[in-house]
Amino acid sequence: MEDKPYSSLKPSLDRLTLGVIRILETSPGVDEVTFVEKEPAERHSIVSWEQKNSCVLPEDLKNFYLMSDGFHMTWSVKFDDNPMPLGSMVINSISKLSRLGGSSAYALPNAPTLADLEDDMDEEGNEDQPEKPHFDSRSLIFELDPCNGNGKVCLVYKHTKPVVTPDTEIWFLDRALYWHFLTDTFTAYYRLLITHLGLPQWQYAFTSYGVSPQAKQWFNMYKPITINTALLSEEPDSFVNKLDPNKVFKSKNKTPVIKKKLPSQPGGSQKSHASTTSSKAPSLSGNSLRKREPQT
Repeated sequence: MEDKPYSSLKPSLDRLTLGVIRILETSPGVDEVTFVEKEPAERHSIVSWEQKNSCVLPEDLKNFYLMSDGFHMTWSVKFDDNPMPLGSMVINSISKLSRLGGSSAYALPNAPTLADLEDDMDEEGNEDQPEKPHFDSRSLIFELDPCNGNGKVCLVYKHTKPVVTPDTEIWFLDRALYWHFLTDTFTAYYRLLITHLGLPQWQYAFTSYGVSPQAKQWFNMYKPITINTALLSEEPDSFVNKLDPNKVFKSKNKTPVIKKKLPSQPGGSQKSHASTTSSKAPSLSGNSLRKREPQT
C-alpha cells in the first residue's frame, strides 16, 4: 500500500476510480487528493472469510476484492492557506469486513449486545419500504465503511434461515441505530460513493432528516446535484452553484472602513446661527456690567 498521485496511477486503477481523481484535482479549492493503492485480495482469503462467516460474498463484491483489497481515497481543501481534510471514500478490506451485532457493545461482564437492543416495535408497516435488518440471528451484518464515526455502511444478509442466501443489500446504520436503505447491490453503492465524492455525511442524504447544515454547504459547493435532484426536471439552472470558489478559498484581507461625511449645512443657516450667538454675547456682558455698578 502506498499513496500515489493521479499522474502515476495505472490505467486499471483510473478505471477503478471512475476518473474521480481527475475531477477532484480540477475542482477549485481542492488540495492533496490521495489514493491508497491496494493489492488484490488472495482468493484463499475470500474463501476463508466465507467459511468463517457461513455465507457467500455477492459476486460483484468478490470481483472487487479480487481487483483491490479495499478502497481508500481522501482529499482536502485549502482553507486559509492550510489543507483541511474533507472528502473520504473507504471500503474495508476483506480482513476488516467484520460482523456487527454478535459482540458486546461494552467491554464489561454481562454487557448488552446490539441484539439485546433489538426493538420489534420499530418495524414500519409501509409496504414500499424494504424490511429492515435485525441485529439478532435473523440477519447477518458486516461493516463496509465506518463513515468517520458518522454511522456505518453495512453489507446485510437478511435471509439466514434455514440457510444464508446470497441475496444481499447495502444499508446505512446511523448513530442512533436506525436503519436506512441505500442500494440492492454493491456495484450500485460503489457508484453512489464515487459520485458523492466522499463528502462528509453524504449517506444522510438518503435518510428522512437529511444532512446537517454544515455538510449541506459542502454539498452545494462540490456536488449540488445530489441535494437538489427534485429540481432537475423543473428548473435546470436552479441547482447550479452561484458561489465563486476562487473567492471563497482566498485568504481573508481586512477591508478598510470608509467613513461617510455628514452633509454640510446650507450657508444661510450657518450665518443665522452665528448672528444669534453673537447677539447673545453682548447681552451677557451687559448684564454683568449692570450688576457691578451698585457696588461702586
